[in-house]
Amino acid sequence: MSILRPWFASRWHAVWSSLFLLVLLASWWQPIWPYEQALHNSLTLVGLLWLTWLQRRFPLSATELGGILLFLMLHSVAARWLYSNVPYLQWWQMLTGSTLPDMLGGQRNHFDRLVHFMYGACLTPALSRVLSAGRQRVSRQGFWRAVQLIVVSSVAYEWFEWLIAISLSPHDAEAYNGQQGDMWDAHKDMLLATLGSLLWGLRYARAPRESGTVTPS
Repeated sequence: MSILRPWFASRWHAVWSSLFLLVLLASWWQPIWPYEQALHNSLTLVGLLWLTWLQRRFPLSATELGGILLFLMLHSVAARWLYSNVPYLQWWQMLTGSTLPDMLGGQRNHFDRLVHFMYGACLTPALSRVLSAGRQRVSRQGFWRAVQLIVVSSVAYEWFEWLIAISLSPHDAEAYNGQQGDMWDAHKDMLLATLGSLLWGLRYARAPRESGTVTPS
């Protein structure tokens, strides 16, 4: 049971952990494309193993853990519909009774763009503190190291997608990668992850220059 203790260190740790488990299980209810979804969720498993190790070595706050689990929840939802088919327009219409305006133009499904942006935005707070030698206060150097790690890992993921693509048929590769005919898809995904990470720089820029630290909320 000790392996579960970090996930339930506080009430909010338990809330985030339980919510993630519910979303993950719900995403597997009557799967539409089970093989492809399992391929996507193999990365979720890797993320959970990494997060378990991280929690034991550098216990995360509920906010930091929640950010990472929020990203994994979005990824799990996207994996069910292979990113390209997430029916977020229908969900919006059901909730609001109105049509979501397509501000970006075209018929492209933009849910994958959101997930890549949230990768940078959701993981940067935890990574910043861990890369600040695991202290309770985040250094500017730790933040910039976190941004660099987001950029490098985004590049590595696009390489991983490319390796998957060349091992599959053209149809299956398109279904997995979700480029939707955009030759610059990988570049845009990496840019959005970087922008999501840099968003936190606005917060850290207000830290006193001499100490270069801020206390996480």
